[in-house]
Amino acid sequence: MLIAALAALAVALMAPAPAAANENFANEPPFGGELPPPLVKPPSERRPPAGFELSGREAIRIADAAGAVRAESPEMRAIAFERGADWQVSYFTGSVGSRTEVARAIVDDQTGQVLGAWHDHQLDAPLARGYSGAIAQKVNAPYVWLPLCVLFLAPFFDPRRPFRLLHLDLLVLLGLGVSLLFFNRGEITTSVPLTYPVLGYVFARMLWVGLRPRDRPGPLIPVLGVRWLAIGALVLACGRIALNVADSHVIDIGVAGVVGADHVIHGQELYNGNFAPGVGIRGDVYGPFNYIAYVPFEAAFPWHGHWGDVPAAHAAAIAFDLLTALGLLALGRRLRPGRDGRTLGIALAFAWLAYPFTLYTMNANANDSLIAATVVGAMLVLTSPPARGAMVALGAAAKFGSAALAPLFATATGERRWRSAILFAVAFVALTALLIVPFLPNGGLHEFYDRTLGYQASRSSPFSVWGLAPSLDFLRPIVRAGAIALAFAVALWPTRKTPAQVAALAAAVLIAVQVGATHWFYFYVVWFLPLVLAALFVAQRGEQLSRYSSPAGPGSAS
Repeated sequence: MLIAALAALAVALMAPAPAAANENFANEPPFGGELPPPLVKPPSERRPPAGFELSGREAIRIADAAGAVRAESPEMRAIAFERGADWQVSYFTGSVGSRTEVARAIVDDQTGQVLGAWHDHQLDAPLARGYSGAIAQKVNAPYVWLPLCVLFLAPFFDPRRPFRLLHLDLLVLLGLGVSLLFFNRGEITTSVPLTYPVLGYVFARMLWVGLRPRDRPGPLIPVLGVRWLAIGALVLACGRIALNVADSHVIDIGVAGVVGADHVIHGQELYNGNFAPGVGIRGDVYGPFNYIAYVPFEAAFPWHGHWGDVPAAHAAAIAFDLLTALGLLALGRRLRPGRDGRTLGIALAFAWLAYPFTLYTMNANANDSLIAATVVGAMLVLTSPPARGAMVALGAAAKFGSAALAPLFATATGERRWRSAILFAVAFVALTALLIVPFLPNGGLHEFYDRTLGYQASRSSPFSVWGLAPSLDFLRPIVRAGAIALAFAVALWPTRKTPAQVAALAAAVLIAVQVGATHWFYFYVVWFLPLVLAALFVAQRGEQLSRYSSPAGPGSAS
């Protein structure tokens, strides 16, 4: 509740964003609530409509020169529509009864300029169009992103061991930014394939750490004093909050959480197909706990039906982010005793706050840090089977993919394995049922599945290799079956696991599930990031060095 109060206070000073005077594609769904103007067929293509400078035919001639249009079939048929004060030229193939739109261009009526032109995946997926800063705004700017990359790596860089494996691990995590660079340019045929080497490397490393744990020489924080790292973490936390308040939009994910919380507070159904009429989102795709988690923030900042002013989503995103950072701070103390635990906790919290993609997620006001918080919570209560069963259930009842962690956390470290598994299962099933059953629609579990997990599993998305390259789809059932097999295999072997091994194997399971998913996006990194950081940082067993310790002291040998 303290975190919720701090987040609510942080956004209390936010003023509603003024409505844009002209259409801005980056303010339309899924980025914002500015709905596009309706399309109107002009009475004539030869003469300009009233108030227009261009005719429909002139708009088509201008649109024909756009690169995205020229890349499509020469057999296309163009139709011009009035789109507010501008023109939309849509290009179709096929007969009138079964025509398919294959390209689109928006033409400014006053200047004759092409404001936007799209084809292929970009037609149905605005995320693929490369609008500058549409997601997370200034977080994408080099003057924000690159300093964060330096901060994420610098405290853990050991100049005396430049080739230690931790350096490579952290660099690979930062390497996902190369994919984001192409995504921001709208080049998803490059950005999507570039995500998989990163996911593959981290998956392999986590599987190796989980199955073959090994202490690494050298201190975790070789040069910088821990006190300075703690100060840095505090500065980063404050800076993140300020940036969220001053420069962030709420994408459809955050709006869905707030609208669902409004339904919960007013006793309305979540999954009746009438989730947010007039808002332009389909938000009933998550589990009930996702919406319940937004209730305190929606109660403080009620939903008024306007996407452009959703302070509750800002407050929730800030709270989920800070809660994860504080959880990591506490996790360090659980993983190591005494001063070493304090150092580890500060390092984990700092790394979370410095990693660019956690800020990217928070500044988009997405809900994925809620899953990170539940994962960290499960690690914090690892010694209590019912408690960890409850934490995994909370995550699974928010976003279903995290349910894959249930087998591993059921057996956890392997102590009294079967007794622990039974206690875990009772808590997991009981809480999951308690969260889901009261919100079941009239069609029961079948309709609930269709509206949530079934919809997500069956929808098309160009942001995974399966959507971008349908010819590879025959491999997807194999990948998914492998993820399920892995989830159960690591629950049974090794029979005894340290908490760090549990963290590593849990990260591997989450990555395996994500690789087999229909849709993948950069927000999903925060699901497994806390586990990866914990597994990597615990392996560094060298004594902490600071400017107060002797360079020739313990831990200085390579």
